Amino acid sequence: LKLFLIWQYETAPTMSKGDVDALIARCMRCELLDELLIQMVCNELKAVLMEESNVKSVAAPVTIVGDVHGQFYDVVELFLIGGKVPDTN
Repeated sequence: LKLFLIWQYETAPTMSKGDVDALIARCMRCELLDELLIQMVCNELKAVLMEESNVKSVAAPVTIVGDVHGQFYDVVELFLIGGKVPDTN
């Protein structure tokens, strides 16, 4: 079973920007995502993070937020207060 789950995760289809935007909208409405969608997001994120440096330059003004420890509703509140990407840094 573990090998099947690893294979399924590694072979999940890729997503377009529109797909990601739609998933973000669903998350902002507090809708649950199924496992395959989450796997697809993880695959895309993994590919992006592997290409990015660990230091990113951003233009001012910048909103700085501490670690939210995976608290989804805190992240939603931060976007409501600080603004949504790409409208804010």
